[in-house]
Amino acid sequence: MDTILEILRGLHPDIDFESCDSLVDDKIIDSFDIVSIISDLNDEFDITIPAEEIVPENFNSAKAIYAMVERLMEE
Repeated sequence: MDTILEILRGLHPDIDFESCDSLVDDKIIDSFDIVSIISDLNDEFDITIPAEEIVPENFNSAKAIYAMVERLMEE
């Protein structure tokens, strides 16, 4: 989880990512941020995020991103 928070803080250091659960819905992160996050997650966790996983629900919070990463690492 710490790695994911670091990735997110690198994009927007002023946001409290530990408590925010509407990153996409409130337009805190945009599509460019998501592309950057996906790239960082792929490198950091050695996973590939398939297109069907790139939905707002998976990027609305650090917890949601963490859950997606865990799920993909198990596959």
